[in-house]
Amino acid sequence: MRGMGVNVEGYVHSVETGGAVDGPGLRFVVFISGCHLRCLYCHNPDTWHKKDGKKTAVAQLLNEILLYAHYLKRTGGGVTASGGEPLSQPDFVKALLQGCKLLDIHTALDTNGYLGADADQELLDATDLVLLDIKAWDPEVYKKLTGAELAPTLRFAERLAAMHKPTWLRYVLVPGWTDDLESIAKLAAYAAELKMEKVEVLPFHKMGEPKWEALRLPYTLKDTDPPSPELVARVKDIFVGHGLKTV
Repeated sequence: MRGMGVNVEGYVHSVETGGAVDGPGLRFVVFISGCHLRCLYCHNPDTWHKKDGKKTAVAQLLNEILLYAHYLKRTGGGVTASGGEPLSQPDFVKALLQGCKLLDIHTALDTNGYLGADADQELLDATDLVLLDIKAWDPEVYKKLTGAELAPTLRFAERLAAMHKPTWLRYVLVPGWTDDLESIAKLAAYAAELKMEKVEVLPFHKMGEPKWEALRLPYTLKDTDPPSPELVARVKDIFVGHGLKTV
C-alpha cells in the first residue's frame, strides 16, 4: 500500500477489540504508551512511560484490525488511538491512522491536546474525529490536577476549530476539583464558540486506584467520592444550555 508506513514501530500498552466508549460505533482501540500529564485521577498510570509498552509495528496492528473491519464498519465504528497519550508517539499514530484510512476505516484520536503542536497536518488529515479531553477550565486547577499547563490544549482546540475538524469534548467531573459550575459554564461557552459537536461528561471513578497501589504511587483522591447523579445531570444541563449535545 503506497504511502503507508507499515514498517513504523511504536510502543503499545494494549488493544481493545470491542470498545464502545471511545467514539461512535464499535471501536478497535489502541492504547499508546507514554504521557506527559500526571492526572491525579488517572486510571491508567501504567501507560505513563513509553518503555512500559510493547514494541509493535503498524503492519501488525493493521493485520489485526482487518480481522474486525467488517464489524467496525457495520456499526458505524472504527479505530481509536488512545493512551496514555497518542501524540507522545506522533509518527507511529500517523502511520496507523493513515493505514486505517487506506482500508476505509473511520479514525478517532483520543487526546488531552497537550502535545497538539506535534500533530502535523498529515496526521490530522488522517483523523476523522478528535476526542479532546480538557481536564479543567481554570489554569491553576488544571496545573494542580495534571502537573501541566492548560494553554497548549486550548491552542490545539482552536487549531482544530479553524480547520473544521469534528471534535467531541471530554470532561471528567471530579468533586472538589472540576465541579465548579461557573468554570464549567465558561468551558461550555468556549466549546460552543468552537462549534464542538458533542460533550461527554465522564463521572470520576476510582477503578484505577489498584494500579497506583501496585506501582507504589500515592493516590491522593482516595477519599474523593464519585459525583452524584444529580450533579452529573446539572453539569450536562449547563452544556446543553449553551447549545451543545451531550453523549
